[in-house]
Amino acid sequence: MSFTDELADVGDPIWDAVVDHPMVEQLGEGTLDEAPFRYWVRQDYVYLVEYARVFALGAANAPDLARMGTFATLLDTTINTEMDLHREYAAEFGISEAALEATDPSPTTRAYTDFLVRIAATGTFGDLVAALLPCMWGFNETARRLDERGRPDHEQYAAWIEMYAGEEFTDLAEWCKDLMDDVAADATAAERERYRELFETSARYEYRFWDAAWREETWSV
Repeated sequence: MSFTDELADVGDPIWDAVVDHPMVEQLGEGTLDEAPFRYWVRQDYVYLVEYARVFALGAANAPDLARMGTFATLLDTTINTEMDLHREYAAEFGISEAALEATDPSPTTRAYTDFLVRIAATGTFGDLVAALLPCMWGFNETARRLDERGRPDHEQYAAWIEMYAGEEFTDLAEWCKDLMDDVAADATAAERERYRELFETSARYEYRFWDAAWREETWSV
């Protein structure tokens, strides 16, 4: 059994909860009100900025040139391609680039991204991979499950499912899972347990990120 097979026992109940969440369920059905999804789009833009920092730290901390190059490519793709695509997608919901840039992180976005960047900056390379994995794995798993039910008539929601269930993103998720297995193969029992805990924390934040959008979460004071 691979290490990610063990992590599946941790992640699957969380992916189940994500897919069963009304925000995601209605996204898949095409019945989701656009207000919480516009909130999600804006918060995801904030997330992507910090996500890019994690890739930069991954390149800096990578143990070999091949992995350094992969993380450098992911950094470049996120900043110069994915964020442009996100701006274009946001515009379809009437969200301007200025509005994206002016978005304040929600409590959940702040907590999640601070967690990721802290682990990437202060932890080991294995810690970084473990914390990063749920974003790729969770989105891919969620979109693939929704895709199996049939894509909605809502054009933008169908496009979201197509992107994250598609071959390119599936390959990215599989790459990160393989990287986790490679790192864990040389890890001690204590390190593997720490990876498991970091993975679970990030997976839980993935659920919270959807839930925060559903509630259009704000700071209470």
